Amino acid sequence: MVAIGSKALRLRRRKEYSIAENYLVCEQGGGGGVVYQGNCSKGMGRKSNKKQSGFDDGHGGTDYVSEQPPSSQRDFSYPQASYIRKRIDPETTKYFSEIGNVLESGEIDTDERSIICINALEETTGKEVELANDFVISHIIQVLLEGCGADHLCGFLRSSAKNFAQIATDSCGSHVAETALKSLATHLFDESFYDLIKDTLTLICQAIVQDPVNVMCNCHGSHVLRSLLCLCKGVPLDSEFHTSKSSTALAKRLNLRTERERNNETTNVHEGFPDLLEFLVVEMLKCSRTDIGFLQTDQYSSLVLQTALKVLKGQEQVLFRVIPLILGCNVENAEEDGYIEKKEVQNIREIVKENAFSHLMEIMLEVAPDALYDEIFVKIFKGSLFEDSKHYSANFTIQALICYARNQSQVEAFDEEIGPKVKDLLELGKAGVVASLIATSERLHAYEHKCSKALAAAVSSVNEPPKCIVPRLLLLESYVFSKDKSNWSWTSGSKIHVMGSLILQSLFKYPCEYIQPYITSIISMDNSQVLETAKDGAGARVIEAFLGSSAPDKQKKKLVGKLKGHFGELAMHPSGSFTVEKCFNAGNISLKEAIVSELFAVQKELSKTRQGPLLLRNLDVDGYSRRPEQWLSRQKAKLAFYKDFQVESVETESKSSKRKTPTADNSKKEAQQSDIKKMRQEIDTVLTSSSALTDSKKHKKQRKEGKDHGNEQLPDKKKRKHHQKDDTSKPSKKKMKT
Repeated sequence: MVAIGSKALRLRRRKEYSIAENYLVCEQGGGGGVVYQGNCSKGMGRKSNKKQSGFDDGHGGTDYVSEQPPSSQRDFSYPQASYIRKRIDPETTKYFSEIGNVLESGEIDTDERSIICINALEETTGKEVELANDFVISHIIQVLLEGCGADHLCGFLRSSAKNFAQIATDSCGSHVAETALKSLATHLFDESFYDLIKDTLTLICQAIVQDPVNVMCNCHGSHVLRSLLCLCKGVPLDSEFHTSKSSTALAKRLNLRTERERNNETTNVHEGFPDLLEFLVVEMLKCSRTDIGFLQTDQYSSLVLQTALKVLKGQEQVLFRVIPLILGCNVENAEEDGYIEKKEVQNIREIVKENAFSHLMEIMLEVAPDALYDEIFVKIFKGSLFEDSKHYSANFTIQALICYARNQSQVEAFDEEIGPKVKDLLELGKAGVVASLIATSERLHAYEHKCSKALAAAVSSVNEPPKCIVPRLLLLESYVFSKDKSNWSWTSGSKIHVMGSLILQSLFKYPCEYIQPYITSIISMDNSQVLETAKDGAGARVIEAFLGSSAPDKQKKKLVGKLKGHFGELAMHPSGSFTVEKCFNAGNISLKEAIVSELFAVQKELSKTRQGPLLLRNLDVDGYSRRPEQWLSRQKAKLAFYKDFQVESVETESKSSKRKTPTADNSKKEAQQSDIKKMRQEIDTVLTSSSALTDSKKHKKQRKEGKDHGNEQLPDKKKRKHHQKDDTSKPSKKKMKT
């Protein structure tokens, strides 16, 4: 591998090195020791704004880096402990170098490799820290830990448990610690090792809680500690509990995840160690109570606490103890004055504007029990929602606060403070707050009509026709920063604004009577604008959301008609295939035939793309090319089945009682959508199989008629022989069937 450029990573080799080349000898440490400072200067914050546009196109996730304004930077650094490394004797270095060369050669079988790993690990006894923190030997230790059994792996960890923090906070040792934890996770599937692994992890946790702040505030130790929390929870070490993408977190908050994304949620791969997990989190916070100010605002400890809250989600009794501790409150005073102490409220309001704590508060709001969430909302945020929404970092906390609202009364408070300020928030580039309000209003079915009207008024004046609303939201950044908003027009080639797209996707989940201006606007767009929107990934989601909305079928077909003549071109785009399929499902018979005929024209090119074969199969383009009339009859039958099913579902819904709670209504709505999807699949399967069965019957009939016709022309003797052959073949056919 060749590393090019000033930012290239330093290569880590496994061959023999001179120890002097890898370390700086400390003159003051004595005994040839080496000083190691275990902290890194990696920044963490919100995404930097592009071209100073001020728009939060992405969401502040859990684990990404950007710059902060210098004026807001505060010194919250925690003094890191320095460790003095002991020089490793040349014989040990030579021994492990030879072991590494043997293991890399690949000339030994599995049994020999296992024996070598066991023997080499025995040589590390008493020298685990020095060897694990060595730049060269640490690689060899990783290979040994991967190749040994659970008993020897636990033996290594138990021997080094007292100094595990020193290994975890080292740039090289942290890789060894990560490897050891991953290897332990693989052995958990064997129940016979469960108690052994639990005892080993208990020793490690007891060692960490002796001085947790140094590990949590260290860039290497933070990563190891998050892996340890995931292991105790019983989830994969590289799961969303460890780190999560900002786009995934945002889609989850706005309730815009696809069914596939919901099904891919991380689940426990084994039972984990729940008691040990609770002990580790609670004791870490108790032991570091005096240093909670550092933990709240340090970027690395913030990541550890975020993971701790995620893995404790659903354990309300533990969260009632953990969250107040993170907020700096005294849990013992919870019964007298609530969980949030009044003296800490102002401090929390200040530090929520810091990047690290803002991220942490988002997760707290997600996992907090209902009573604790309501207390945080009332005591800390209520009355200052708009002011916090304007802050470049705190606005993400407000987004989370809105998205995780528990009841309609909380939505009412959001609407009172933020509803009249929607236009101001859009102009300030805080469209994420508006998107959160729209999504929560739809989820809890509260103030939907007011939110819809407030948004429409923010992007259009009273005298303007409603057709301008959707284009302005699609190109939100272009519209907001235009000098002459009254004469603003669609700019061809502009990228669809992400937050504008998310707002429209949530809006099209509203009941039809609340979104009439938006329906009028989207079907009034020019054909070229609709095509340009469909070609953009974010814009295509808006069209798909409209086609799946409660808008009248007539309006949906009108929008689909604007794409006529471009379905083949659209299907060639990776995201366009989904839009084409949605258009096909929403169209009538003539539109369906037009879409399939256009795809048939580009069938050869489309079949070579990644998304093409599935689209061609779902729309049965091959069946259309072979038997168009039969394809049309199947589509008519499907539409008839769909119509009957919809009539029955409407009748059932009208007979049922009024919805009791928003949560129950949402679950009912999701169940209905899944039922409709299953129904469509069943109808497609039945009709496809019946058509195939009809084809096979016709084919057999034609073959039989041809045989009979041939037998009539044969002489009597030959005809008799032919029938005899058929009679002899019948028993064998029966046997084959049996």
